[in-house]
Amino acid sequence: MILIADSGSTKTTWGLLNIDTGETEYIQTKGINPYYQDEDTILKTLNEEFRSTQRHFESIYFYGAGCANPEINQTAHKALSRFFQTDHLEVTSDLMAAAHALCGKAEGIVCILGTGSNSCYYNGAEVVENVAPLGFILGDEGSGAVIGRKLLSDILKNQLPTEVIDLFYRFYNIDSVEILRNIYKEPFPNRYAAGFTRFIAKYISYPSLRFLVKTSFEEFLTRNVLQYEKAGTLPVHFTGSIAFYFQEILKDCLQERKLIPGKIIKEPMSGLIDYHANV
Repeated sequence: MILIADSGSTKTTWGLLNIDTGETEYIQTKGINPYYQDEDTILKTLNEEFRSTQRHFESIYFYGAGCANPEINQTAHKALSRFFQTDHLEVTSDLMAAAHALCGKAEGIVCILGTGSNSCYYNGAEVVENVAPLGFILGDEGSGAVIGRKLLSDILKNQLPTEVIDLFYRFYNIDSVEILRNIYKEPFPNRYAAGFTRFIAKYISYPSLRFLVKTSFEEFLTRNVLQYEKAGTLPVHFTGSIAFYFQEILKDCLQERKLIPGKIIKEPMSGLIDYHANV
């Protein structure tokens, strides 16, 4: 039995794979991000939400947002080692999860557009180039967090049509005080901001909201994807809820920049199961 985890800032999907039978059980918990969470906080999430009596695994592969360097990865490694028993534990980035799920052992440009965003050139074995995502304050272009942040800013500064602003306040029944408190005072403001993309998805027929998403994707392609030398010759693949639900707009942006559209999937887990079942 092996355990595979695909962890973002919002949620973690766990796949318990029986190598002998091919049977897989899925469990979902809150997101685990060692960039924002310490060892004890991660352990608390596991204790409260990992709903399986299975604790011993032959191998554990944890792919996580925020797992960007050995020091941060060690935080997740220690928490997982305290909760599970295993002979082999690997902690690596969600970008590698996307690469394994989308490309397998082929080369390609791999992108994540979920709560956060990221991208890389993957040579079929490892991530060779990676434009730093920088988080939703300095980067994360095209992500749910940034699109949501832009929406909130436009709402609060009256930069959208009155009809859209009125729809927003009826949809959420919140005020500026609550919005600002959640952005500046509460933990995970990126997760909070990303939640507002549901409003955009529901009312995407409004030109102003479509324009917001389109310009965000254009920023992502310009500031990230187009920096890879092979971007014009290899397919550009995507995983993440934002890429999946707004894929029509995303494909238009790719074609306008003469980029080759690749796979667009909501989550990488099924691809990860296939990858590890056949390694």
